[in-house]
Amino acid sequence: MGEEETTTAQPVTETKPLSERDLRVSDDEREHVVGVLQKAIGRGMLDLDEFTERTDRALASRTRGELNAVLADLAGLYHPAAALAAPAYAAPASYGGYSPGRRIELNAKYSSLHRGGPWVVPSELVVRNKYGSTKLDFTEAQVQSPVVHIELDAKWGSVEIIIPEHAAVDLNSISDVKFGAMEDKTRSNGRMGNPRYVLSGRVHGGSLVIRHPRRGIFG
Repeated sequence: MGEEETTTAQPVTETKPLSERDLRVSDDEREHVVGVLQKAIGRGMLDLDEFTERTDRALASRTRGELNAVLADLAGLYHPAAALAAPAYAAPASYGGYSPGRRIELNAKYSSLHRGGPWVVPSELVVRNKYGSTKLDFTEAQVQSPVVHIELDAKWGSVEIIIPEHAAVDLNSISDVKFGAMEDKTRSNGRMGNPRYVLSGRVHGGSLVIRHPRRGIFG
């Protein structure tokens, strides 16, 4: 009798092309989306609990589809790397960014300088204040990086810095306070926060105050 030959069928594997939603995301993309969420909470589009929950989801995202879902209902906010997956959202027309690592200098000499509202904040700021007053309100700011370095050169003037509830400061690099005062009303120095404002430099004959936004009708 002849031996019967048996043939085992080989499984056929089909490879489906990946869509943009299936592409893996990088740490830079995750951090960028966290920055977009910071803008949303600054504009009152999210409360603190929603911001925390969405930040956790963004940092845990593996694909663009998962990352896009975090921003899906935030009209007017945009994640550039996800353009093909979410074309309906575009950056605000008034948005003007700085190139990465650019250092911006603000000067107040015998005058007052105020930055507030949805202003664009680079990763590095230098604040020079001589016989004047400077007020930096980051409540609604469009912050471009999770850490903002602020170098102070204040002489016989006042500097007031206002940060959102979810942010924090680091004052450990303030090297010299002479004939002046430094007060952190947020009590966030050394704590976790996003963004994180790292201050350095000196305060001579003036004051540095860090606080949260005031609440109530008298703001």
